[in-house]
Amino acid sequence: MAAFVSCAGAALTPRRPAVAACAARSSAFTGATVAALPARAVVAAPLAAPVLPVMPDIEAMRHRKKVAKLGKPADQRKALMRALTTEVIRHGRVTTTLVRARAVRSHVDAMITLAKEGSLHSRRQALGYIYDKPLVHSLFEAAPERYGERNGGYCRVLRTLPRRGDNAKMAVIELV
Repeated sequence: MAAFVSCAGAALTPRRPAVAACAARSSAFTGATVAALPARAVVAAPLAAPVLPVMPDIEAMRHRKKVAKLGKPADQRKALMRALTTEVIRHGRVTTTLVRARAVRSHVDAMITLAKEGSLHSRRQALGYIYDKPLVHSLFEAAPERYGERNGGYCRVLRTLPRRGDNAKMAVIELV
């Protein structure tokens, strides 16, 4: 049985030896001589897996998701919120971007609510979140007198001029 080579280099084996005659023809495009396929020839299939189409990265819509992602992974976002919360409670006022200020507002309110409760459990929760231990103790001493009559809304966000350089919306978050 005679084996032939196609123009792609794959070995072709005819089913019948009588059909093995192959006429050569010349290619007008390259000028090379290409062997024509014999009638009823079996072409060996390549061993590679089929190529699947590449799907683009599709992200689902974030309906009813309240977490502002801030362009950061979850661990960096949590560290940023803890640091901003600590600094707002320490200094009373911090200048940051508008989106970060709106995101940190709920965390500051939660820490002040824990301080108003004043229980051991709420103190341990605040110690686990705020970076500065003496700051937590001073917060738990001052918060019941300062915010005793107020039910939530312990900080305000004031918009300021855009940041120079990238024109990001800036804000000041401060304790009331």
